[in-house]
Amino acid sequence: MAKIILNTDGGSRGNPGPAGAGAVITSEAGEVLKTASKFLGQTTNNEAEYQGVLLGLDLVKKYLGKDKVKTTEVEVRVDSELIARQLSGVYMIKEERLWPYFMAVWNLRVSEFKKLSFTEIPRAENKIADGLANEAMDSGETNNLF
Repeated sequence: MAKIILNTDGGSRGNPGPAGAGAVITSEAGEVLKTASKFLGQTTNNEAEYQGVLLGLDLVKKYLGKDKVKTTEVEVRVDSELIARQLSGVYMIKEERLWPYFMAVWNLRVSEFKKLSFTEIPRAENKIADGLANEAMDSGETNNLF
């Protein structure tokens, strides 16, 4: 497998509020290979977006294994302009709360993901990851009611 696509999303209902993240790995042809979602508790939209990227990278590591991760091209697609441009080095990180997430992604890039890129896509092209993030928010909110 020469290249895989990783779509990620994160969101919160309120800012901060109950949050979730979703990730989907697809082949270049669009075949869904693996998905993941996670309830994040109370956090901001931008933090949830970063956690979506981290969830997705962890999913890719588990799917490919340590050796293949280093040689496979991974294109991360996000619908957040801020996250895509910060991780691509276009925007500075001004919000101190985002530094730990940025550094976690950067360290993975240096140590394990040798062929990693970030692309901003329209929200309409990120429906599966968005749906997974919303499912995670729904499950977390429901569990918090009891």
